[in-house]
Amino acid sequence: MSRSYRSLLLRTPEFAPFFLAAALRVAASTTGGLALGVLVYGRTRSPLLSALAMFGPSLAQVLGATLLMAAADRLPPRAGLAGLAALAAAGTGLLAVPGLPLWAVFAVLLGQGLADSLAGGVRYGLLTEILPPGDYLLGRSLLAVAAGVTQVAGFAAGGLLLGALSPRGVLLVSAGLGAAAAVTVRFGLRRRAPRAGGRPSPAETWRVNRLLLSDPARRTLYLALWVPNGLIVGCESLFVPYDPAHAGLLFGCAAAGMLAGDTVAGRWLPERWRSRLAGPLRLLLALPYLVFALQPGPVLATAAVALASTGYAAGLLMQERLVPLLPEGTQGQALGLHSAGMLTMQGVSAALAGAVAQYTSPAAAITALAAASVVVTLALEPGLRPDRLRIRPPHSPSPLPRGTAQ
Repeated sequence: MSRSYRSLLLRTPEFAPFFLAAALRVAASTTGGLALGVLVYGRTRSPLLSALAMFGPSLAQVLGATLLMAAADRLPPRAGLAGLAALAAAGTGLLAVPGLPLWAVFAVLLGQGLADSLAGGVRYGLLTEILPPGDYLLGRSLLAVAAGVTQVAGFAAGGLLLGALSPRGVLLVSAGLGAAAAVTVRFGLRRRAPRAGGRPSPAETWRVNRLLLSDPARRTLYLALWVPNGLIVGCESLFVPYDPAHAGLLFGCAAAGMLAGDTVAGRWLPERWRSRLAGPLRLLLALPYLVFALQPGPVLATAAVALASTGYAAGLLMQERLVPLLPEGTQGQALGLHSAGMLTMQGVSAALAGAVAQYTSPAAAITALAAASVVVTLALEPGLRPDRLRIRPPHSPSPLPRGTAQ
């Protein structure tokens, strides 16, 4: 394959600050999530509350997807993305306040989840404007690779920082990284007009969501992007109660496996294999977690987690199928709906995993969610055959008026 990450950065200079801002945001959420999970588990000794502290903001994504997502195509992308990053950084700083009640912690996390749902739509809609269509998969692959590297480094650094600082100190570091992401967006990207005109509203959000989900091919792709992935993140949400001493290592191995899978899928996988491997990769994402039925020690657990996480590459392959199906003028909301739905399912699965672990054990809950992911993948596979995915021309007539420059 002649394409490379380096050539992508050189051909598209504006992609570099976009990439840097995304990496800083991942670093902020990684270190902050680990610190908050440790802080809440130390205060409550509750697997459910610990899982919700790390992944609970994802639950708010469903509200963002149903009420706010029309703004993803109607906000000036640079101003919207910078403002939402700054808001997230301020919320993380607030979480570091000593003595903050648990109800206030989860209220802040709810607000951050709403902001993140909209930020995902703005971010990935903007990516379709920064990159030409032929480079979209490569760009998403590079962002996923960066997320994997950053998560590995973030969990390792977070573990070291937790040894040197208090969890609240690590939260302040996370807030600083988030603020740096906001500055990078503001001064690294050029101003653009919104992709669609009109005023964002819950009614408009619902209208476009109905349009997106009315097509059977898009609907099946969304479910395949949301559910198997979300159930496995529910497994990951139990790493802290499963093995507190090695939780950082488990998270790091998960990120490393995701990095390897995304690199291979984005850089070297031939086009003729992409549609064939999405289903097997979704199965690979779940099957190794079944070993947790045996309550494995750190060595076997980390090996299973690393192998399974290569299956996250299925998401890249299915996004490549989804983008040509999108009506013009809906890219931000459509990709935001994908991101919000995926994160919502992750939050639901984290809550479900925590609840099951509360009454059984973390190992039993991990095994149950992995088995559910296998069942869902097998049930969706017939609807994802190439002959069932009706690809419409990428330049189909726009259902939305484009906004004017601002």
